[in-house]
Amino acid sequence: QVQLVESGGGLVQAGGSLRLSCVASGRIFSSNEWAWYRQVPGKQRELVAAITSAGSTNYGDSVKGRFTISTDNAKNTVYLQMNGLKPEDTGVYYCNALINIGDDGSTWHGWGQGTQVTVSS
Repeated sequence: QVQLVESGGGLVQAGGSLRLSCVASGRIFSSNEWAWYRQVPGKQRELVAAITSAGSTNYGDSVKGRFTISTDNAKNTVYLQMNGLKPEDTGVYYCNALINIGDDGSTWHGWGQGTQVTVSS
Protein backbone atom coordinates (compact mmCIF):
# COMPACT_ATOMS: atom_id res chain seq x y z
CA GLN A 1 0.00 0.00 0.00
CA VAL A 2 0.91 3.66 0.30
CA GLN A 3 2.14 5.72 3.24
CA LEU A 4 2.15 9.49 3.58
CA VAL A 5 4.60 11.11 5.97
CA GLU A 6 4.45 14.83 6.75
CA SER A 7 7.25 16.95 8.15
CA GLY A 8 8.16 20.59 8.63
CA GLY A 9 5.74 21.67 11.31
CA GLY A 10 6.82 23.59 14.38
CA LEU A 11 6.51 26.77 16.40
CA VAL A 12 6.90 30.10 14.63
CA GLN A 13 6.13 33.71 15.44
CA ALA A 14 3.40 35.58 13.62
CA GLY A 15 4.66 36.85 10.29
CA GLY A 16 7.10 33.98 9.94
CA SER A 17 7.27 31.14 7.43
CA LEU A 18 7.28 27.37 7.40
CA ARG A 19 7.44 24.79 4.64
CA LEU A 20 5.60 21.53 5.10
CA SER A 21 6.51 18.41 3.14
CA CYS A 22 4.59 15.20 2.56
CA VAL A 23 6.27 12.19 0.99
CA ALA A 24 4.39 9.25 -0.44
CA SER A 25 6.03 5.83 -0.40
CA GLY A 26 4.97 2.36 -1.39
CA ARG A 27 3.26 1.09 -4.50
CA ILE A 28 2.95 4.26 -6.56
CA PHE A 29 2.24 4.35 -10.26
CA SER A 30 1.51 8.08 -10.43
CA SER A 31 0.07 10.82 -8.28
CA ASN A 32 -3.27 12.29 -9.19
CA GLU A 33 -4.17 14.87 -6.61
CA TRP A 34 -2.72 16.23 -3.40
CA ALA A 35 -4.15 18.43 -0.72
CA TRP A 36 -3.37 19.93 2.65
CA TYR A 37 -6.01 20.20 5.33
CA ARG A 38 -5.80 21.58 8.83
CA GLN A 39 -7.76 20.89 11.96
CA VAL A 40 -8.09 22.63 15.30
CA PRO A 41 -9.78 21.13 18.36
CA GLY A 42 -13.55 21.36 18.19
CA LYS A 43 -13.66 22.20 14.50
CA GLN A 44 -13.97 20.23 11.30
CA ARG A 45 -10.94 19.58 9.16
CA GLU A 46 -10.77 22.32 6.53
CA LEU A 47 -9.14 22.47 3.12
CA VAL A 48 -6.05 24.65 3.01
CA ALA A 49 -4.78 23.97 -0.50
CA ALA A 50 -5.08 21.39 -3.27
CA ILE A 51 -3.27 20.61 -6.51
CA THR A 52 -4.11 18.30 -9.39
CA SER A 53 -1.77 16.28 -11.58
CA ALA A 54 -2.20 18.99 -14.22
CA GLY A 55 -0.96 21.60 -11.77
CA SER A 56 -4.27 23.32 -11.11
CA THR A 57 -4.42 24.73 -7.60
CA ASN A 58 -7.14 25.69 -5.19
CA TYR A 59 -6.77 27.52 -1.88
CA GLY A 60 -8.90 28.19 1.12
CA ASP A 61 -9.98 31.83 1.31
CA SER A 62 -8.06 32.45 4.53
CA VAL A 63 -4.69 31.47 3.01
CA LYS A 64 -4.91 32.89 -0.50
CA GLY A 65 -1.89 35.01 -1.30
CA ARG A 66 0.10 33.63 1.66
CA PHE A 67 0.38 29.89 1.07
CA THR A 68 1.63 28.03 -2.00
CA ILE A 69 1.18 24.33 -2.77
CA SER A 70 3.58 22.58 -5.13
CA THR A 71 4.69 19.09 -6.03
CA ASP A 72 7.84 17.23 -7.02
CA ASN A 73 6.50 14.24 -8.92
CA ALA A 74 9.91 12.60 -9.20
CA LYS A 75 10.08 12.51 -5.41
CA ASN A 76 6.36 11.78 -4.85
CA THR A 77 6.30 14.82 -2.61
CA VAL A 78 3.95 17.73 -2.03
CA TYR A 79 4.96 20.94 -0.31
CA LEU A 80 3.08 23.72 1.40
CA GLN A 81 5.00 26.98 1.64
CA MET A 82 3.39 29.10 4.33
CA ASN A 83 4.34 32.76 4.52
CA GLY A 84 2.91 35.56 6.61
CA LEU A 85 1.72 33.10 9.23
CA LYS A 86 -0.99 34.20 11.63
CA PRO A 87 -2.02 32.77 15.02
CA GLU A 88 -5.25 31.55 13.39
CA ASP A 89 -3.16 29.30 11.12
CA THR A 90 -2.37 27.19 14.17
CA GLY A 91 -3.51 23.59 13.89
CA VAL A 92 -2.59 20.09 12.83
CA TYR A 93 -1.88 19.97 9.11
CA TYR A 94 -2.73 16.78 7.27
CA CYS A 95 -1.59 15.66 3.84
CA ASN A 96 -4.16 13.96 1.62
CA ALA A 97 -3.42 12.19 -1.65
CA LEU A 98 -5.14 10.31 -4.45
CA ILE A 99 -2.60 7.99 -6.03
CA ASN A 100 -2.63 5.54 -8.91
CA ILE A 101 -1.26 2.25 -7.66
CA GLY A 102 -1.41 0.35 -10.91
CA ASP A 103 -1.71 0.72 -14.66
CA ASP A 104 -5.21 -0.76 -14.42
CA GLY A 105 -6.54 2.50 -12.98
CA SER A 106 -6.73 1.33 -9.38
CA THR A 107 -6.23 4.11 -6.84
CA TRP A 108 -5.41 4.69 -3.20
CA HIS A 109 -6.81 7.62 -1.22
CA GLY A 110 -5.55 8.38 2.25
CA TRP A 111 -4.11 10.69 4.88
CA GLY A 112 -0.84 11.28 6.61
CA GLN A 113 -0.47 11.34 10.37
CA GLY A 114 -0.43 15.14 10.64
CA THR A 115 2.12 17.71 11.68
CA GLN A 116 1.53 20.43 14.28
CA VAL A 117 1.90 24.07 13.30
CA THR A 118 1.78 26.64 16.09
CA VAL A 119 1.92 30.36 15.40
CA SER A 120 2.51 32.61 18.38
CA SER A 121 1.36 36.21 18.50
